[in-house]
Amino acid sequence: MRMPLGENARMALDTLRENKMRSFLTVLGVVIGITALITVASILVGFYADVTAYLDDYGPNTIWVFKVAPGVRSGRMTAEERNRKSLTLDDAIAIREESPDVLKVSATVFKQVYDTNRPPLITARYADKEVSGLDYMGGDTDYEQVFNITPYIGRVFTEAENIHREDVAVIGYDLGQAFFPGGDALDKTIYVEGFPYRVIGVFNHRKGQFFQNPAAEKQVLVPYRTYRKHHPEDTEHFIAALAAPGRMAEAQDEIRAVLRRRRHVPYSAPENFGLSTAQEIADQFKQITGSVALLTAVVSSIGLLVGGVGVMNIMLMSVTQRTREIGVRKAIGARRSDVIWQFLTEAVVLTGSGGIIGVLLAAAISLLINMFLPRLPSSIPLWAVLLAVVVSMSVGLFFGMYPAVKAARLDPVDALRYE
Repeated sequence: MRMPLGENARMALDTLRENKMRSFLTVLGVVIGITALITVASILVGFYADVTAYLDDYGPNTIWVFKVAPGVRSGRMTAEERNRKSLTLDDAIAIREESPDVLKVSATVFKQVYDTNRPPLITARYADKEVSGLDYMGGDTDYEQVFNITPYIGRVFTEAENIHREDVAVIGYDLGQAFFPGGDALDKTIYVEGFPYRVIGVFNHRKGQFFQNPAAEKQVLVPYRTYRKHHPEDTEHFIAALAAPGRMAEAQDEIRAVLRRRRHVPYSAPENFGLSTAQEIADQFKQITGSVALLTAVVSSIGLLVGGVGVMNIMLMSVTQRTREIGVRKAIGARRSDVIWQFLTEAVVLTGSGGIIGVLLAAAISLLINMFLPRLPSSIPLWAVLLAVVVSMSVGLFFGMYPAVKAARLDPVDALRYE
C-alpha cells in the first residue's frame, strides 16, 4: 500500500501538532540559523543597495582624483604618502586641456587634513544657531555638473562671482534645514569661521541613508577665489573629472598620463596619486559584504547542524515509539520505500516548518530595523527566503535519512511483537 506524498505530509503535520513543544525544541537550531542568515542577508542587501544608490547619484562617468589612494587610513600611510605633494589647481587645468575624453573637470580647495581619522572641526553660525562638522571648501563653476548635484532652491555661483571673489555660498541640505527650517535661506548671511557669506542656494539631498557622509550634507561651497582670499594658507585640493559617455577607461588613462608627467613620476615607478570611480568603490564594498555573508553562512550552518542532529535524534526516538505501527503497515503491504518516504516527509516537514518560522522571525526583525533604525537599510530578497526554506528542508532530508532507512529495515514480525 503506497501512501501519496500529501497523506505523508498530513501525518507529519499531525505529529507536529501532537508534540508542539518537542517539535519546536527539535528545530530550534534550524530556526536560529535561518533567522540569523536571513537577517544578515537582509541588512547586507539593503546596505549594498543604499551604497549603490548613493554612489550612482554622483553619476556613472565621474572620476575622482586623490593625493593618496582612497581607503588608505592615516595610520597606515607610508612616509612617502604622508609627505606627498598635494594636487593643485594647475593639475586640474592640465587635465581639462590635455585629456580629450574628459568633458568637465572640477577642482576644490579645503583645509589640510593631517589626520584622516579626525578631520578639522569647522563651525558655521546663523543668528543664535551653530552647526559644527562642516564640509567647507572652495570650488569652481563646473562643480555642479561634475558632481551631479543641483540646488533645490537658488543657484550655484557664476564665474563672474568667482573672479570677483564674491562672498556667496551654496549650502548642503542638512545645514539648510538646521538654519532655515522654513526654507527661506536665500540672501541670508551665515558665518563660517568668522567670515560672512550670503546664501544663494541649497543643494538637494543626496540619495542613500546609511552610507552618506554627514559632513557632505552640511556642506558650505564657496567660489574658489573667495576661499583662497580668506584662507591663502590652504593648498589641499581634490579633483573630479567627468568622462565622456563610454570613454571611462580612456579618460582614466589620459588623467594618469597627465598627472605622472606633471608630478615627475618615472616610467617604472608607482603612481603618487589615486584614481577611483563610483563603480570601483561599489565593487570593493561588494567584496566586503560577500566576505561578511560567507562568514554568516558558516556561523549559521552551526545552528543548522545542531538542528539537524536534533531532528535525527527525535526521528530515531519516533521509530522506536512507532515500531508496532511500522509492523502493521509492512504486514498489510507497505514497501520499504513507503516507510522511508513516510519518515523522510516527516523530517522535511519538521525542518521546513523551522525554516518558515525563521523566515517570519527575520521578517519581523527587518521590519523593526526599518521602523526604529531607518538609516540602517534592511530588505529581505526573495532568493534569500527561497534559499532558507530549501536549505532547512534539505537538512531534514539529510539527517532524516538514517532513521527512515532504519525504520524501513525493521522485520514486520518482530515489529508486531514489539511492546
